[in-house]
Amino acid sequence: MGPPEPLLHDPFPEIRREHDAGAAFVLESKGEWWHAGFHLTTAIVGPTVLTLPYAFRGLGWVLGFICLTVMGLVTFYSYYLMSLVLDHCEKSGRRHIRFRELAADVLGSGWMFYFVILIQTAVNTGISIGAVLLAGECLQIMYSELSPHGPLKLYHFIAMVTVVMIFLSQFPSFHSLRHINLASLFLSLGYTFLVVGACIRAGTSKNAPPKDYSLEASHLSQLFSAFTSISIIAAIFGNGILPEIQATLAPPATGKMLKGLMLCYSVILVTFYSASVSGYWAFGNKANSNILKSLMPDEGPSLAPTWVLGLAIVFILLQLFAIGLVYSQVAYEIMEKKSADANKAVFSPRNLIPRIILRTLYMTLCGFFAAMLPFFGDINGVVGAIGFIPLDFVLPMLLYNMTFKPKKSSITFWINTSIMVVFSCAGLLGSFSSIRKLVLDANKFKLFSSDIVD
Repeated sequence: MGPPEPLLHDPFPEIRREHDAGAAFVLESKGEWWHAGFHLTTAIVGPTVLTLPYAFRGLGWVLGFICLTVMGLVTFYSYYLMSLVLDHCEKSGRRHIRFRELAADVLGSGWMFYFVILIQTAVNTGISIGAVLLAGECLQIMYSELSPHGPLKLYHFIAMVTVVMIFLSQFPSFHSLRHINLASLFLSLGYTFLVVGACIRAGTSKNAPPKDYSLEASHLSQLFSAFTSISIIAAIFGNGILPEIQATLAPPATGKMLKGLMLCYSVILVTFYSASVSGYWAFGNKANSNILKSLMPDEGPSLAPTWVLGLAIVFILLQLFAIGLVYSQVAYEIMEKKSADANKAVFSPRNLIPRIILRTLYMTLCGFFAAMLPFFGDINGVVGAIGFIPLDFVLPMLLYNMTFKPKKSSITFWINTSIMVVFSCAGLLGSFSSIRKLVLDANKFKLFSSDIVD
């Protein structure tokens, strides 16, 4: 049996990879299932875990536990469905290594291809900028402890982080980050355990703040806080690059992603629940959006040993470099596809020089926007609410229903449809809450400020 005939209308020629340098270099398929687990863990388990006590603050104990558990189950199910769709396409002779080409192939719509590029690029670039900004803040915190009245500003530290990221960005492929992402996994466990221990110590110390778990007095404020918290938890579980991570697996990839997901969610189970419970227990409705700031109040003594907080900040700083690298891979793949020559060696001058120039420009732009917009967290909240919902809660269900065509009377069809509807509505409300916070904080915004808007 000969090869399948080419489509009469082929708006997605990049699915043919004979000369696709993005596929050959950036998304090379050499990994094992545990490597995919390392990549997934870095993409999901980051310093945002330290915002979970704040998310509980807007929901309370019961709703907080329910939302965290439901979001975990739904995202695991969603990612598993997407891996099944990718496995099915691979068995049919169409292995997809990019989210955009998978969506375009299954849904058969030209605009869907560009919709996924737009959303995925916005989310990934936003996270890369956020990683640089937060890494700069980590350096600033350490510097302010050592030299409280020193002359260096936040943008100086962001410039330092950017220089390091430029060097690290020269790792040629996603697969080449596997050892960095293994280290990232241990770093996430490390700072989570340090913060959990610090919260337990703070909650039992004589300087512990009074524990108050009541919600806001106004019903309207409660509603806005609840949807903001839901959107925070949804964004923490999101990643939006699962097809690209599965692309790093050596063929055949069938079944391997489930093992990677199990590894990732084992780490999630340990870190997410311990951080949210200990932080909310210790600080209640006074929990800061970054629990480290609750442990280091502006007034009064620190509620945890300095060495514990310092070590946690170092671990967070190091992991932020890994996160920035992981979420830059889609941009690098797009650039490499256009700029590199797949027929030349990956480190040949023909490919090395454009790679150095383009990746340096990309990271420089990320650093520039991080320095210019220290209130980028508020902007990223809107981008995350709008971006992660379609990528992680809608498209996987839709792709599964379109690929496997479960009967409309089946429970699978209705579960998938319900998740799409419920999370689309939650995403819209979360976006509205994030935009509301953006407007309320607008008077604090100042370009190239040395203070990050909380």
